[in-house]
Amino acid sequence: MGNTPSSSPRQLRFLVIGAGARGNAYARAVTTATTGVIHAVAEPHNFKRRQFGRNYIWHREGASSEGQEFADWREWMNWEIERRKRVSQNDSSNTSATLPAGVDGVFICTLDETHVEIIQALAPLNLHILCEKPLALSLNDCLTVYRTLQPPQGESQTPTPPSNIFSIGHVLRYSHHNILLRKLLLLDRAIGDIVSLEHCEPVGWWHFAHSYVRGNWRRATPAGDGSLLTKSCHDIDFILWMLCSPPSLEDARANAISPHLPRSISSAGTMSQFRRSRKPPAAGDATNCLTCPAERDCNYSARRFYNDRNLAKGNVSWPVNIVCPDIEDVFYAQGRSAAESHLLSRLAEDYDRGSTPDSAIASRPWYGRCVYEADNDVCDDQVVTLSWDDESTLPHRIAKTASFHMIAPTERVCERRGRVYGTAGEIAYDSNTISVYNFASAKTTVINVSKPPPDQMESHGGGDFGLARQFVSAVEAVENGGLDVETAQARFVGCTLEEAIRSHAVVFAAEEARREEKVIKWESWWEEKLRASAAACKA
Repeated sequence: MGNTPSSSPRQLRFLVIGAGARGNAYARAVTTATTGVIHAVAEPHNFKRRQFGRNYIWHREGASSEGQEFADWREWMNWEIERRKRVSQNDSSNTSATLPAGVDGVFICTLDETHVEIIQALAPLNLHILCEKPLALSLNDCLTVYRTLQPPQGESQTPTPPSNIFSIGHVLRYSHHNILLRKLLLLDRAIGDIVSLEHCEPVGWWHFAHSYVRGNWRRATPAGDGSLLTKSCHDIDFILWMLCSPPSLEDARANAISPHLPRSISSAGTMSQFRRSRKPPAAGDATNCLTCPAERDCNYSARRFYNDRNLAKGNVSWPVNIVCPDIEDVFYAQGRSAAESHLLSRLAEDYDRGSTPDSAIASRPWYGRCVYEADNDVCDDQVVTLSWDDESTLPHRIAKTASFHMIAPTERVCERRGRVYGTAGEIAYDSNTISVYNFASAKTTVINVSKPPPDQMESHGGGDFGLARQFVSAVEAVENGGLDVETAQARFVGCTLEEAIRSHAVVFAAEEARREEKVIKWESWWEEKLRASAAACKA
């Protein structure tokens, strides 16, 4: 790979590691909204892998070719290393043998705890990377990724310039709605200087139970970081994008404009609802919905949610296919009755706290488990508060505050809403509209934000497609357009690796503030963390 423009631009090829919901979302986006192609998949689950390949790579009537299908990322990496040896040998012997193609970039869509190991392993291959959020489950691991992709040089420990495009799955930056909102606030200055921002993510009463009580994200990390990291790290990033980052990253680089960083961070939150003490008395000793005497009267009945409200109505996609990845195959091959039996057998799976090792309980989700008897420990209600000082240097930026509220028991599911207060007016927003009130005219302008096409609506309001499109555009600019990586990163991705690391760090700071019931002074806290990480690395 290099920065010399190609005389005949070639089609970019990408590998997707992890053929779950996020892997499918990005593959769909690349296939339908970019000039790139999904060339290969690495996924241990056979049905998921084959279905993914049929949908995006070799398609329904075909079969995989060499270099397109792997049981996991390690198998692909070993194959790729061997492929490169074959290419090198072919070049050195001046032969023209046809060799299987490699890829230009990788989408990492595996479980959160695997991201760091994969990135470290792939770094020597010099590929462009898009990693699903969160980047890592600890601040030290995030900084490890930073040192891996931009290792420090010299006594000053200045990071080397990036050699490849890197993007993180902070999809809120890339929806048409949020791009327009940011333009109104920062470029058009529709309400003057921003004084305060309130932002809320209503997770959804059943969605929280599915993912954060029964599902993969129900337990906090060893450091105690939970749902704020796994569910809402891109909401914190959204706030920082609105209130910290310069309007244009490319202009900021050219004019040496630094971000306006917060002065202090605090947080409060709790696991308020899904605890054994909240269990309805009528449920008795039952630990599974399928054997619970109170099941039919419980809002969180797994049978009612997964079967009655979804499978019975013909829905075999999310969230039913999260419980049973092969439910679609069973449904169409054997019929609805067989699919229901298959689903209920999975929901019936349970454990006994007294005899089942905790490691076995933690190793997988339990979608039929009573929500009041689960092993979850993450907050279902949390507030984060940030404050900024007035800046005396140019460009002058005034003091401001922001608050973020993540709340589980809501009607709306992940349909963010908020309000921004400024010196010349205020803006209210939800997922569909942006309302601008002007103090001088005493008038409100309501903007009905144009919706993405129907096939993109479920993808964070088009954010998945926007992120994939910008990532592929950045790679295209480097590989086929000859643009340097830093400029392409700024122009198309709009976020540096450093900025992504810092936004994660704010989440870790907020969680430390919540656990220890204190206020974090950002500048000194961040300097201390960086010093400790550098010292640990040298040791």
